[in-house]
Amino acid sequence: MARFKYAGRDRKGTKQGIVNAVSKREALLKLKEDGIRVVDISEMPETLLTRDISIGNPVKLEHFVIYIRQFATLLKAGVTVVDATAILANQTDSKHLRKALIAIESELREGNPLSQAVTKHKKIFTPMFVNMVRAGEVGGNLDGALERLADHFEKQHHTKQKIVSALTYPAVIGVLAIGVVIFLLTSIVPTFVTMFDDLGGELPAITQFVLAASDFVQGWWWLLILLALIMVTGIVLIRRNKETKYFLDYALLRMPLFGKLLQKAVLARMTRTLSSLFSSSVPILQAMSIVENVVENEVISRVVRKSRDSLEKGQSMTIPMQNHWAFPPLVTQMVSIGEQTGSLDAMLGKVAEFYEKEVDIGTDKLKSLIEPLMIVVLAALVGTIVLSIMVPMFEMFNQFDKKY
Repeated sequence: MARFKYAGRDRKGTKQGIVNAVSKREALLKLKEDGIRVVDISEMPETLLTRDISIGNPVKLEHFVIYIRQFATLLKAGVTVVDATAILANQTDSKHLRKALIAIESELREGNPLSQAVTKHKKIFTPMFVNMVRAGEVGGNLDGALERLADHFEKQHHTKQKIVSALTYPAVIGVLAIGVVIFLLTSIVPTFVTMFDDLGGELPAITQFVLAASDFVQGWWWLLILLALIMVTGIVLIRRNKETKYFLDYALLRMPLFGKLLQKAVLARMTRTLSSLFSSSVPILQAMSIVENVVENEVISRVVRKSRDSLEKGQSMTIPMQNHWAFPPLVTQMVSIGEQTGSLDAMLGKVAEFYEKEVDIGTDKLKSLIEPLMIVVLAALVGTIVLSIMVPMFEMFNQFDKKY
């Protein structure tokens, strides 16, 4: 919420102060309700204490999809863009989206087009949204452009959820395994150390290894936490730099099991975005530039950039794709046919549908494969620790039986 400094008059005389509001229009309405006739009002600059801090897009994808779908429905029903924006600002469950829509409504009432009003909220409205809305305004088909945007983001959300669901199970089991191992090494294993000392003699290799691991975790736990923090920070810094991000994305695409699935997901996102942009009559070079920035994989992004350069030279956009391992023949052949027949948006849409189905099938197979594998890994870790304790105990019982 913005802060506005104002000067005005009421029945008691001159009045000055600060009012909090989403937009200048809302601030004026608030002051009018308080009986203040505003002479001068201006927005105060943000500070670290007043700024809304958010990482990435502050609006959840499902809230954004609902907004676009409802927006298109209202426009088809004959509701004006201004009134539709005002209605949706009151209905949305997203605080950040509501704030943006109230500000956009104010811009629209001042006579600015929707495509210009949304550009002031870049964290919420992507370049793809802005360009498709602009194309819809020029072509007089804004509701159609919004319908295509809603379809696009719904399919993108579905694909993203499938990938997340496939990765969530191994991540949860991995964290659980680490937690169980740490608990056993710090709480259970140390209770047997005195018993092993009284036993005397040389302990089995597996027991020595587990006891050494227990001593290390208890004495150097802070180092493990520090290494984890360094690793997370390193990954964040690597992803911020395009050169280092390229090698990380390359490694992810080449990774066993997950690599092929991620590759299909990225290709589905790329082709679906291009298809949506072409369907809305966004210029092809501009569409390629948008896809280069939204594909979220530097390996694919560089190929898209080269394809754009190829188009600028009057050549086919498939030439860079044909020479790259990340683009299967299906993609290059369908794109080539689309270029030759003038149905590039339809061909890209079919490719996107194919890879979206492949992601659905791949995630189901991956989950069925990973579940038993992770259980085996967890059982092996716990079993090793238990075995390291039981082996010396059996030896102790054998010695006891020999004596008595």
